[in-house]
Amino acid sequence: MESDNSAGFTYLGRNFSNLSVNDHSSAFSDCNSDRSGEFPSASSESRRLLLSCASDNSDDLIRHLVAHLDSSCSIDEQKQAAMEIRLLSKNKPENRIKIARAGAVKPLISLISSSDLQLQEYGVTAILNLSLCDENKDLIASSGAIKPLVRALKMGTPAAKENAACALLRLSQVEDNKVAIGRSGAIPLLKDASTALYSLCSARENKLRAVQAGIMKPLVELMADFGSNMVDKSAFVMSLLMSVPESKPALVEEGGVPVLVEIVEVGTQRQKEIAVSILLQLCEESVVYRTMVAREGAIPPLVALTQAGTSRAKQKAEALIKFLRQPRSVTSNGGRSSQL
Repeated sequence: MESDNSAGFTYLGRNFSNLSVNDHSSAFSDCNSDRSGEFPSASSESRRLLLSCASDNSDDLIRHLVAHLDSSCSIDEQKQAAMEIRLLSKNKPENRIKIARAGAVKPLISLISSSDLQLQEYGVTAILNLSLCDENKDLIASSGAIKPLVRALKMGTPAAKENAACALLRLSQVEDNKVAIGRSGAIPLLKDASTALYSLCSARENKLRAVQAGIMKPLVELMADFGSNMVDKSAFVMSLLMSVPESKPALVEEGGVPVLVEIVEVGTQRQKEIAVSILLQLCEESVVYRTMVAREGAIPPLVALTQAGTSRAKQKAEALIKFLRQPRSVTSNGGRSSQL
């Protein structure tokens, strides 16, 4: 990629200068925010986007971009501004607060309701990126984002649906937002979106991102709600995340152990199989976690599963029972797992 130490450009009738560009492409790293393929590397538009993203003096640019989100601007101007904002908010965490404070949240929410599906997608993705900052969650929800996000989850492009689901999960980490999200009709739609999350989390890099973004808490809550029909799909997503070491303490911290043991006891055969698989991965290298699982009363339902479960569930249940029945005072590092 071309490299400049000092560059300027005219954007939407205004000149910007003293923008530096480094010779690397990390600004366009692969993540679900930029999955739509609208950033052709050879185009002049792509160069302007990269210059914007690399700007060390972004305040003036941010104010300018926010102004061009307004409905009085043309669709093309709104799209360009929204694309710039989604990149600025993706790659520089400090920009997420700056963008929100500059008044971008409400106009971005308006874009989510646009009849132009591409513009809607840009608005959804920018809101998702802003929601990665905890400080912005209350502002996003109180500004009326939940209902438009649910509509995008139902009627948007595939990328908009995925990102709307992720944004709603982020907002659900605030206690006051949970009821509003539930009443909005999001739960049945999130059932379908969980398939997309499962697909995204097949990449190791995305697994770590998901755990760091706090996905374990909503997953545990969905697994615990047997009436929501989300147990299977949320458990599928969690089973993928278990290969990331950071997921294990997160699962325990969010109260996942008693939920998983309950699933082994009263869930469907398929649910039991997934729950046992998750517990097995949790306990493989940790005596502390084995003790926690045993104290939750896991052994009796596991024994029952070895007698009446699927062949795979029986095999995993037997392996887990062996772990739980091992002496708990003898470990290779003084009684504590290296994972804790």
